[in-house]
Amino acid sequence: MKEETALEMLELAHPLFERMIAQQQAKVMRLAREAVPNIGPEDLRNAHDFPELKEHPTFEYEDGILAGLISAQMALRAEIKGRLPARPPQAP
Repeated sequence: MKEETALEMLELAHPLFERMIAQQQAKVMRLAREAVPNIGPEDLRNAHDFPELKEHPTFEYEDGILAGLISAQMALRAEIKGRLPARPPQAP
């Protein structure tokens, strides 16, 4: 893959993934606040600390979609960057 093509793909994919992830984060937060009204974004990193979230009918499903989007974003970046020619390390 040519470097120019790879960089174009990254430029196209980055804002798309960012929008999708932001939308899903908002949805997950909305669902979490249905179960735990005062929960904050940092609390969602340890959602297992809140049994109310485990009982919510769709929270774990939507949280899994969010995790999948983040994983897909990282995988795509790694795949594209992995196909670029290796660059020699820069001198300090």
